[in-house]
Amino acid sequence: MASDAVEIDAGGRSVRVSSPTRVIYEATDFSPEVTKVMVAEYYVAVADGLMRALQNRPVALERWPKGVREGMVMSTRADSHGDAFYQKRMMRGAPPYVESTRILFPSGRPADEICMTEIAVAAWAAHMGAITFHPWPTRRTDNDRPDELRIDLDPFGKATFADAVRIADVARELFAEAGIRAFAKTSGKRGIHVYARVAPKWTFTEVRHAAIAFARELEKRTDGVTTKWWKEERGDNVFVDFNQNCRDRTIASAYSLRPTPGATVSTPVSWDELAGLTGPQEFTLHTVPAKLAGDGDAWAEIDDVEHSLDTLLEWWASDPTEMPYPPEYPKMPGEPKRVQPSKDTRNKKA
Repeated sequence: MASDAVEIDAGGRSVRVSSPTRVIYEATDFSPEVTKVMVAEYYVAVADGLMRALQNRPVALERWPKGVREGMVMSTRADSHGDAFYQKRMMRGAPPYVESTRILFPSGRPADEICMTEIAVAAWAAHMGAITFHPWPTRRTDNDRPDELRIDLDPFGKATFADAVRIADVARELFAEAGIRAFAKTSGKRGIHVYARVAPKWTFTEVRHAAIAFARELEKRTDGVTTKWWKEERGDNVFVDFNQNCRDRTIASAYSLRPTPGATVSTPVSWDELAGLTGPQEFTLHTVPAKLAGDGDAWAEIDDVEHSLDTLLEWWASDPTEMPYPPEYPKMPGEPKRVQPSKDTRNKKA
């Protein structure tokens, strides 16, 4: 019913939010509860930073229409009966101001995906149950040429958030050696994301190769880093997920909420600020708008320079050993066997 909905202002456009009092995040010992309308209002409040991350990009929506609760799971290819799902295609019935852009999946199939052109689109997506935005590393003018290189530092085993913070600083130094200014954000979970804007002249494959070369060099520079794709080989290390630079592989955007207790946020930070962080709970829906308003966006200058990948691709050329692709990909040129090492029986005696 109409009385069950409210209208909010999103950049001068009125956006309808149904079931506004539905609880999306339950209260925790460090964060009050969050309702559906609060999610929409949060995204409007962080519009400056959010749109810097999403403007004119294809964006997949991570939708949790029932809210985020313990025991809820994401739908997968193998089991589509989860409580949440990724919306990768443009939805029917979207308002006229919600635009789309054409993408190609790894299979070569085309699709029209939502394109973020204004903050009202984010508010409408929240009305549709979206809590996290997963942008492509491309702009709608050319969705085959990334303008971002993304380094995902993911603690594995007994590795911790503090380990990811330490290694992120080494990554910053390594990027600087390659002539690249890097920017950091919390993942909103246990990891750290390090980004760099690049000139949109290289293919997804070339950007992925640059990321692999960077990851290998980072592995040499400091302890506690692994580039092993198979989980059973990673140990208690921080995994550098180079495959986040593949076509249609995406990371939660800056200022996106995450499906974690307390409504944590993937939050841009300065390098000095990163060094003092103790965990992702420092940044939530309740605290980030004031931080952005008071401190400004730590990524305010991220678009000032489009960097070259020439140095990283020179590193790749010195060791052009291909790595496994994600499981949904077709077999790729030069790719090694996509077989879990413990299950590889090729060289075992009968």
